[in-house]
Amino acid sequence: MKDQYGRPAAPEPEPLPGTAFDGHCHLDLVPGPVGDVLARAGAAGISRVITVGCDLPSSYWAVTCAVDYDQVYAAVAIHPNETTKVAATPAERDAVLAEIAELAAQPQVLAVGETGLDYYWDDAPHQLQQEWFRAHIAIAKAAGKPLMIHDRDAHQDVLDILAAEGPPEQVIFHCFSGDAAMAARCAEAGYVLSFAGTLTFANAPQLREAAAVVPAELALVETDAPFLTPMPNRGKSNSPAQVAHTVRALAAIKELDVAELCAIIEANGERVFGPWPVSPGPANAAGPANAAGPANAAGPANAAGPVPRPA
Repeated sequence: MKDQYGRPAAPEPEPLPGTAFDGHCHLDLVPGPVGDVLARAGAAGISRVITVGCDLPSSYWAVTCAVDYDQVYAAVAIHPNETTKVAATPAERDAVLAEIAELAAQPQVLAVGETGLDYYWDDAPHQLQQEWFRAHIAIAKAAGKPLMIHDRDAHQDVLDILAAEGPPEQVIFHCFSGDAAMAARCAEAGYVLSFAGTLTFANAPQLREAAAVVPAELALVETDAPFLTPMPNRGKSNSPAQVAHTVRALAAIKELDVAELCAIIEANGERVFGPWPVSPGPANAAGPANAAGPANAAGPANAAGPVPRPA
């Protein structure tokens, strides 16, 4: 089955010798029934996934999916590149942020994200992105949830805003893209670095240098599926199972046994996100009005979500 970009699915990886989890993906964009995607992940040793919202519909979708599937947890936020699209006035912005804050309080939501700054694309003025980022930091602190950061070509501003606002107890740099010096600064602050398939790319030696610097206890792994498929499957569609390749790459960099790194990643997840909550199941769900799932996905596409979205 090809994804929306016309890419075929990546071959399934060799199973890991222990369990790990995918710390950041977009299940609403991964082709195929969610149950099948999770089954393939489980066969590879990936026992849990965090599916991440980038706007209100995808954030509601993420919470719905987390209610419906025990292996799934959610993160909710407005992506920096979406900030100009979701609200045209300060009042609209406040209303959107209020919905994000309400979703962030749900037990199946483990983080506020992905939020942050993206200076690579020209989708939103930097000042506007910074205002939304500050608001998400406040939401994460109020909810007592980790902050999951999107940082692209904006390292210094991200660090400066975190320092000025005061970071939440747990901060995660999703798809870490900095160099060894940036990794060392983050580690000194106690921030967690999540490595995606880019860690395996031939043209990313600086990421491997960064991974060598950061303590294993401050590292997570992710797919960002369906994007950033790790080698040897770059160019194919990504899915949570593929994080097994990134686990192996990180283990080699850290000179750790793969099973040992799996155990460290699992322990890191428990420390960063807290005990994994148990899903109440779809029977207790109420239904977001506009949070449709992927057309070919079984489960949350027509499922009711825990927080109805206002019409």
